[in-house]
Amino acid sequence: MPKNIRISWNSIKYRVKEFLILLILTEFLLINIFSVLDLIFFYIFFESVLIPMFIIIGVWGSRQRKIHAAYQFFFYTLLGSILMLLGIILIYFHLGTTDIQILLHSDFSKSRQIILWLAFFASFAVKVPMLPFHIWLPEAHVEAPTAGSVILAGILLKLGTYGIIRFMIPLFPFANVYFTPLVLTMCLIGIIYSSFTTIRQIDLKKIIAYSSVAHMNFALLGLFTNNSLGIEGSLYLMLGHGVVSSALFLCIGILYDRYHTRNILYYGNLITTMPIFSTFFLIFTLANIGMPGTINFVGEFLVLLGTFKLNTMACFLAATSMVLGAVYSIWLYNRLIFGKLNLSSLVLFKDLTRREFNLFFPLAFCTLLFGVYPSLILNSFTMSVNNYIILL
Repeated sequence: MPKNIRISWNSIKYRVKEFLILLILTEFLLINIFSVLDLIFFYIFFESVLIPMFIIIGVWGSRQRKIHAAYQFFFYTLLGSILMLLGIILIYFHLGTTDIQILLHSDFSKSRQIILWLAFFASFAVKVPMLPFHIWLPEAHVEAPTAGSVILAGILLKLGTYGIIRFMIPLFPFANVYFTPLVLTMCLIGIIYSSFTTIRQIDLKKIIAYSSVAHMNFALLGLFTNNSLGIEGSLYLMLGHGVVSSALFLCIGILYDRYHTRNILYYGNLITTMPIFSTFFLIFTLANIGMPGTINFVGEFLVLLGTFKLNTMACFLAATSMVLGAVYSIWLYNRLIFGKLNLSSLVLFKDLTRREFNLFFPLAFCTLLFGVYPSLILNSFTMSVNNYIILL
């Protein structure tokens, strides 16, 4: 959260106190989401996060469509979550409790598992987001201030995958296996479609937003491989996406603060005017591709291994996203950093300030450290996932 405050140092010009209060409220709600062990409280906090984010996008958004984007974000998530609420009510009337520790030792019939799985999946699929429920994400990212985009990419998108691994998979094991082919198909379509859509974008934020859709579908693919390699890779990729995607949105936010445009056609040859920025942007771009030695590579590689154990063709189709990711990431970097300097639109030449450098350095350090030495985190993931699979 301090990073969001520092990145908004110069971009938030009015109602600064209210903006900071909403950031703190969002942090409070997120901590509770990841802490509660009751489905009712989880649903309350899960929905409550919509309120501060709706206000942040609608009030401090950067363009005229910010109100439209805020309402789209709010209603997409709200409508999906209504089905989860109905599922929670059904669980309560069936067992008389919504405590997850009791529910883990309860049995649901196969037909009831299918109904409840669909109810929960409708909510979490919108939050991930999966196709065709992804429309709200690019709009929300484009209109949100930089801090809002960082929160969305870094944390809020993980609420969907967290809900799946925390509640859906352990509570409804039969339905999870039953619907695995459907989810794998949706994930593969989402990965390939989002990657191709990213290639044709010219708005810098939309490029990173559609890239986020592809990476989150990749992470969801790992959760439904039903083996330890895929689940570990999914968890690691979620961590990597939170670091890398947030850093890329910070990069775009810095460019927008200087030049007040996100159209890629106005940029070029930033290597000569912003060399430090170009270096950091290269690190995060390589991580977004999944280059060996970066944090995303470890997660993507483990997901592909887990998918290969489940279905060879699915692994092949998922691997195409790494090729497509290299296409749009290298094209983006080449268009921004090299090429011809556009003197008609870029009139202020200023590299990273000390405050901005302090924002990027820890993110770049984690990107490289956990890419070269993944066992720092992966060992704890391995123990947790093994215990999780034994529980299932």
